[in-house]
Order: sequence, then C-alpha cells, then structure tokens
Amino acid sequence: MEEKKKVIWTGIAFILIVIAVIIIYFLATHKKSPEVPETPEVIEKKPMELPEQETVEEEPVEPIEISLEETDEFIRDNIKNMSSDPRLSEWLMTDHIIRKFVAAVDNIAHGLSPRKQIGFFEPKTEFLAKEKGEHTIVDEDSYKRYDPVANTFDSINTKETIDLYQRFKPLIQKAYQELGSPDKDFDETLNRAINELLAVPVVEEEIMLIRKLKSFELYDPELEKMSQAQKHLFRMGPQNIKKIQHKLRELQKQLNE
Repeated sequence: MEEKKKVIWTGIAFILIVIAVIIIYFLATHKKSPEVPETPEVIEKKPMELPEQETVEEEPVEPIEISLEETDEFIRDNIKNMSSDPRLSEWLMTDHIIRKFVAAVDNIAHGLSPRKQIGFFEPKTEFLAKEKGEHTIVDEDSYKRYDPVANTFDSINTKETIDLYQRFKPLIQKAYQELGSPDKDFDETLNRAINELLAVPVVEEEIMLIRKLKSFELYDPELEKMSQAQKHLFRMGPQNIKKIQHKLRELQKQLNE
C-alpha cells in the first residue's frame, strides 16, 4: 500500500460534501419562507395564499439554473453563510468544483486514484505505522484522521441528497460531456464508483505491512490487489469504512429507484 506523508480522502467524500452544501442551501432557503409556520386555521382563512407558498417551495430549484462557470461561487458563498464549520469552507476553496467532482468520480469508477483532481483533500497528520514483534502494522491512530469525513457521511439525509443531486444533474452531465463522454449517463458512472468502494473489505484485525524504502505495501496479497481508489477508502479504517459504505448503499438505492 503506497503511503506518503499526506494521503487524500477518498473522492466519494467530495461527492457528498458538494451535495451537502446544496442541501444546506435548500433547507435554509425553505426556512426563510413566512408561509411555512402558518397554522391550518390561517391557511383555511386565506386560501389565496397557497399559490404563493407553492412558488416559494420552488425557489430551491432556481440556483440550479446557473451556468457551470458560476457554480464555484454559488457553492462557496452558501457554505460560508450557512455553516459554522470552518472545514467545509476550507475544503471548497478550489476552482472548477463540479468538473473536479465529475473527473474524480470517473477515476474512482475505473479504479484509479482521484489524487490529481482533489489533492486538496488531505489529512493534517501523517500516516502512522508501528512495530509489533517482528511485524510492521498500521497504527490505529491513523484511522482517526478520517473521522471527520466519515461523520459527514453519516449525517447526510439520503433522500434530500439524491433529490438535489437530480436537480443539479444537468450541470453535472454537462461537465461529464466535457470530460469526453457525450453519450454516457453520469448516473452509470456514479453507480460504478459506488460499487468500486462497496467492494472494499472491512478488516477488523491488525493490518500487517511490508515496509519499503519510502512507502508501505499490504502484507496480504489479496488486499494489496485492491485498486488505487479502493486503497484510499481502506486506509480510513474499519469503523469509518462501515459508516461510509452504509451511507453509500442508501444513496445507491435511492439513486436507482
């Protein structure tokens, strides 16, 4: 398992974070509507206000009708205004967010590392290995570096995520066509990427390593045969893998309904 001082988070994290930003915008916009808290009695007395309420409910669709070039500013502005977590703003301080997202998913679907597209996703601490007897094993403290992204996965509302992904789909599809896939549906590629990560095994036992000059390999040849994309998720540790794969299964089910 190739390891460097900094290892990026799996590309699927980027998928969910981008969509989560849109969810935050949707919820905040919806709560601003004065009609939402009205009681049934008020609605019955003022039936003519119902069309206004319907119009307000459609407002979340409007941000999706921007150009692909405007999406970076839209995402960053809304995360800055609606999230107290400074990590989200930091993660999204990059250009061409949607295009990088699409390229990262395409790489994962082919088993490749998304490092080139999302190299800004990096843990702040180094990978840790330790000696145990005659063996080198993964230090379990290394897994903690990935707790924030696993917790982000766990907190996402699956239905809201897929609903808003579908509303954002035309721009995602456009970026996918620019990548060189004019006749393919991005949903198929997203499904392949999810399946690639769902195939990552959950290993509760200690992970033995082979120490190289500047890197490590997995001692188990079956684990070492994993794709580059799968190894990115595998490095996150069994508990984080379980959280992420559980959410991925929920998302995939909703996506395919």
